[in-house]
Amino acid sequence: MKRNHRIMGGAAALLIAIGAVVGVKYSRGNAAPLPPPPPAVLVATVQQSDLPVQREWIGTLDGLVNAAIKAQVSGYLLRQAYSEGSFVRKGQLLFEIDPRPFQAAVDQAAGQLAQAKAQLAQAQAGYVQAESQLESAEANQRKAQLDEDKYVPLAKEQAVTQQDVDNAQQTNRSQKAQVSVAKAQIETSKAQIEAAKAGVKAAEAALETAQVNLGFTKLTSLIDGIAGTATVQVGNLVGPAANSVTTVSTLDPIKANFTVNEQEYLTLARADSLHHLELKVILADGTEHPHPGRFSFADRQVDPNTGAIQMTALFPNPGNVLRPGQYAKVRAVVGQSRGALLVPQPAVTELQGSFQVTVVGQNDRVAVRPVTVGERTGTLWQIQGGLKPGERVVVEGQDKLQPGMQVRPKPFRAS
Repeated sequence: MKRNHRIMGGAAALLIAIGAVVGVKYSRGNAAPLPPPPPAVLVATVQQSDLPVQREWIGTLDGLVNAAIKAQVSGYLLRQAYSEGSFVRKGQLLFEIDPRPFQAAVDQAAGQLAQAKAQLAQAQAGYVQAESQLESAEANQRKAQLDEDKYVPLAKEQAVTQQDVDNAQQTNRSQKAQVSVAKAQIETSKAQIEAAKAGVKAAEAALETAQVNLGFTKLTSLIDGIAGTATVQVGNLVGPAANSVTTVSTLDPIKANFTVNEQEYLTLARADSLHHLELKVILADGTEHPHPGRFSFADRQVDPNTGAIQMTALFPNPGNVLRPGQYAKVRAVVGQSRGALLVPQPAVTELQGSFQVTVVGQNDRVAVRPVTVGERTGTLWQIQGGLKPGERVVVEGQDKLQPGMQVRPKPFRAS
């Protein structure tokens, strides 16, 4: 009996132990899961620094002087005397037009000038002859006057006949007429001389015109510079009505033309800083031209359609590396921003024209905050309002966050 009691007691204890084990397993299978850890995000501290204020404008390059070479006379092109794209000097021959018709015109004009000079010499000789004839006529008239004066009193004394007096008077009148004719001839000779002189001047002008036209058969460079592509070929007919045969440009220094809005222009002009700016050119491949430039001039007016004014700067261009027509950005430091707040650019999110950042606050909980942005400076963005120095902003991972979430901040290191 006792033995049965011990067996039953042991069985009961075993059942209790098995039940305890089963109860423990049952309770573990129905326990609530542990919450996931906060997401890790990269954060940066809002920096404060004094920064130069830069402005950048889009522009194009142009030659300081662009001299279009055009034919001033019509003719056939005989030869091209320069290499396209080469540096040429002022007065250097570029093209030559067939000079033969123009040389013939020079020879003809020279002959006409010689003829005009001969006519002038003839007129001058006629004048000398007319003067001589006048002197002779005046001498004869004086003698006739003396005879008349002598015969008149003698006739009163009946020392001579009346016929002698009449003859003397008639001769005197005839000689006076001869004097008048000689004087008229003098005036005619003077007029002929003036006409001959005018003919000489006209012939000289014609000769000079012919010589100038002959000189125009040689098309030379008007400046020192780079000569462009020839727009005509040897054998082509060229003339004043045609386009330029090539263009020569002065490229050192080179011009950069860019536009500035009216408000910005007024700010710079009032501060009298335009002529003190150190300008830089950023080329199409992103490189910076090694030689800084200077402001040259502003256009005379603001474009009423765009509200912008064209500005021109000059840049040294040794070796003529920069060429007209190239795209360029003109950059300048126009001031300094004191105590500027800076955050990495990826920290700022744009949404429908407004900007915001995700700020990590107390207990590492996040909040979305609107901000006012300024200029970009390298990889940083200036913040003009909405943040304070030392605050932490999320740089990566903010798109998966909700306001109030707790995060695990990790420092952001710019690459």
